[in-house]
Amino acid sequence: MRRTVALLAAVSTVLGLTAGPALAQEGDVAWAVRTASNTYGSDRSSYSYAVNPGGSARDSLVVANRGAGPLRLSVYAADGLTTAAGQLDLLPRDRPSRGVGAWVEPATGTVTVPAGRTVEVPFTVSVPADATPGDYVGGILTSLAPPDPTARVAVERRLGIKIKLRVGGDLAPALAVEDLRVDWHGSAAAEGDARVTYTLHNTGNAVQSARQAVTLTGPFGWFRTDATAIAAPPQLLPGERWRVTVPVAGVAPAVLLTATATLTPLVTDESGSTTALRPVTASAHAWALPWALTVLLIAGPAAVAGGVVLTRRHRRRRTAREQARIQAAVAEALRGKAEAV
Repeated sequence: MRRTVALLAAVSTVLGLTAGPALAQEGDVAWAVRTASNTYGSDRSSYSYAVNPGGSARDSLVVANRGAGPLRLSVYAADGLTTAAGQLDLLPRDRPSRGVGAWVEPATGTVTVPAGRTVEVPFTVSVPADATPGDYVGGILTSLAPPDPTARVAVERRLGIKIKLRVGGDLAPALAVEDLRVDWHGSAAAEGDARVTYTLHNTGNAVQSARQAVTLTGPFGWFRTDATAIAAPPQLLPGERWRVTVPVAGVAPAVLLTATATLTPLVTDESGSTTALRPVTASAHAWALPWALTVLLIAGPAAVAGGVVLTRRHRRRRTAREQARIQAAVAEALRGKAEAV
C-alpha cells in the first residue's frame, strides 16, 4: 500500500504535517494525498529535491476521493515553519511565501476528483537563478473551502505533503547559543536547584538539530553538576530560533556558579546520513550562596562595624573621664595654693 502524508488545519492555525497513512474527513467528504510513483520513487513519505539555482524539478501529487460524491479542491504551495510545539507546519494561505511556497507551481489551482477515484496533479519546482544556496522546506496542499463563505469563523480543511529542497551551492551550517542565563535557588540545606535557559539560533543555511549538554561548576571547576535528560530540539529551519530551559537539581552552593551549554550541531545530508559538526559553547554566571553564608556575609561586617563604633565610643568616654579627673586635680591644687598664701 502506498504511503500517504496529510495535513489538517484551520485557516488561522495550521496544525502541521504528519507522515504515514492519513485522511481528512468532514461528514461525507473524505480525501487523502500521496506522492506519485515515478523516477523519484514509488513509496515516498515526502518530496525531496536537490536543484541548482536556475534549475527546476517536476513531480506529481496524487489526490484520492474517499467520499460518496465528487470533490472539488484548491491546490497550492506554502513555506514551512516550526511551531511552538516543535512541529513542522505550513504558512496559512493568506501569508506570503518566499521559498518553496513561491517556487512550486501546480499545473492547476483547482482539481475535481470523482467519488472513489484518484487524480494526479503535476507540479513544477522552479528555483530562481539568484536563489541563495541551502535548505528550504515547505509543502504542497489540497484545500477544501468552507461551505459557507459568509460564516464568521471560516475553517479550511487542508491536506498536504512536505517538500524539502536543497538549492545547490556552498552549504554553511551554523548554530549559535544566545541569551544564556542561570538562576540558583537554595535553602538552608547544602544543595539547591538551578535553571539554565538559552536560545538556539540556526544562523546557517541548512536544516539543523543538535545534541545538548549543560554543566554547572563552582570556582576552579569544583562542585561540577551535569544536567540529565535534555529534550532534543526540533529540526530548525535556517533563521529559526528555539528557546531551551534546562532544570538542574542538586547543585552545590559554590558561591559563584558557572553554567556552560555545549551544543553539537547535527546536519542531515541528501542520503539521510547525519553528521555531527564542531561543538559550540556559551557560559553565564550566577551567585549561589547558602543561607548560613549569606547571613554571615551580612552579619559579619555589621558586627565588625558595630564593634568599631562601640570601641570608639568607649574610648571617647574614657578620654572625657580622664580629662575631667585631671581638671579636678588641677583645680584642687590651685585652691590649696591660694589658702596657703
